[in-house]
Amino acid sequence: MNYPGRIVSVGERDPQIVRALARALAARGYPTTSPPGVFDAAFASMVKLFQAQHVDAALRPLSADGKVGALTWGALVGDGPAAAQATGLAAAALARAVTQIGQMEQPLGSNKGPMVDQYLASVGVAPGNFWCMAFVNWCFQHGAADAGLANPFPRTAGCLDAWDRVKAAAPARIVTRAAAMADPSRVKPGFVFILDHGGGLGHTGFVSGQTSGALATIEGNSNPLGSANGVGVFALNRRSVMEKDLKGFLDFNS
Repeated sequence: MNYPGRIVSVGERDPQIVRALARALAARGYPTTSPPGVFDAAFASMVKLFQAQHVDAALRPLSADGKVGALTWGALVGDGPAAAQATGLAAAALARAVTQIGQMEQPLGSNKGPMVDQYLASVGVAPGNFWCMAFVNWCFQHGAADAGLANPFPRTAGCLDAWDRVKAAAPARIVTRAAAMADPSRVKPGFVFILDHGGGLGHTGFVSGQTSGALATIEGNSNPLGSANGVGVFALNRRSVMEKDLKGFLDFNS
């Protein structure tokens, strides 16, 4: 059975889904004692045990909450369809992003440096400012030039501003968090993820791969440890479609 496109938890009303999960749990050595087709507290406890002892497709520990979302479904039942390859402008921008992995601020923590200054200049912003969206813009501008393509990506240093502009100008390019959670296979390499931290603050980067909702990304103004003090361009494996601050994705694959 394919992932049903929503989180499955206590009180699930579709007995076929629960039976499929029960078969998968039993096959992995976690037999359930709940009535057939019933997702009750005892069933949730067995799901929690499985989650506590397994990892997602990116080899990260599952959250032991007793709920079956895209990541747990992929680990338990099996991976969904592989994500398609990036195409068009998104592929060209992603290719540029790959070449920048390892670029660092100079000095660290300054939001400055030879390449960081270029990223910021691509959106008309002075050195010393946050630069995650400036990095994405630089990649789109240079990727478009590399491929001889027009570049409709909004020229802005603001993550949420980019979201708003794309939503207003080309809403078909928006994939919301809810849509991605329902069908993780919609998320493709080359997508630009947008995080909304509240208070007008956000973060962004490129999706470079997706498996059962687990995302590989390339991010500027970031770091490998997860703190807020981003210092360079990194390839990371810590994000997913389940991330609470995820607003959604911008799709420039065509």
